Amino acid sequence: MNTSFAYTRRGQGGGAGTRRIIARALLVLALAAVLAACTAARFAYNQAPQFSYWWLDSHFDFDDTQSEQVRGDIETFFAWHRREELPAVAGLLRQWQAMAARDLTAAEVCAQFDTVRARLTLTGERLIDPFARLAPRLDSAQLEHLQRRQARSNEEFERDFLRGSPEQRLQRRLDQAVSRSEMFYGSLSEAQRGLVRRWLAESPWDAQRTQAERQRRQADLLQTLRRIQAEPAQARPALQAHLQRLQHSPTPGYQAHSDAGVRHGCAQFAALHNSTTPEQRQRAVRELQSYERDMEVLSAQR
Repeated sequence: MNTSFAYTRRGQGGGAGTRRIIARALLVLALAAVLAACTAARFAYNQAPQFSYWWLDSHFDFDDTQSEQVRGDIETFFAWHRREELPAVAGLLRQWQAMAARDLTAAEVCAQFDTVRARLTLTGERLIDPFARLAPRLDSAQLEHLQRRQARSNEEFERDFLRGSPEQRLQRRLDQAVSRSEMFYGSLSEAQRGLVRRWLAESPWDAQRTQAERQRRQADLLQTLRRIQAEPAQARPALQAHLQRLQHSPTPGYQAHSDAGVRHGCAQFAALHNSTTPEQRQRAVRELQSYERDMEVLSAQR
């Protein structure tokens, strides 16, 4: 996830976001809340409205009028999310605690993935209306600013996933996967690291294909925003259509490729979990309990 919060200004700064918050600002709140350490999760979530604004501003370089409206819409969104979504996240975490204490199948893991994805999709749809109001007010300079920011994002992706030898690229992915796993299970054994490495080496995930899809989505976003500039009354259906193309790529073969990657990832997660010791599973349960308490505390902070 790209979480660059470079705070740029044009004039006095401030402004309108678009669909990018659907894919990214949601992750700032959802993943940071679920996957960070306890007190860090609370801090991250409480700071997420400001971080979301900074992230959007780094992409669009808002003016004062846009800034005021964006900040208000972000606050409204997070008030709803705290009230409605965090209790649902806490419920998922309770369910995962029971699952973490036993072996898992890949199908069970994918079912949970689908549940989370469906919740994020519904949450993203809630953002359509505020962006439909804001998108027509973006000017051509702001779209050029967005295009430059997209180019930098592509350079970052290339650096992280496309440069170096196949072995170097695999090692970077392994380091990331081990780091994420150890947040829950504690230190992995050499055998477990080897297991993760083998699954990553066999993964159908293709960085070059992913980069091409990222660039398609970026071009789609710019085309959608330019259409809205020309036809402001079409803002809402245009954004809804763009969200649909994010969820179901029109690129021939890409959806099947993506689905295969998800299935492989589910099987990889189940294989690693089923290799864990009783002590590692107990640690995972304790971590999930801590996250559940965080969600309850955050939800109560109105």
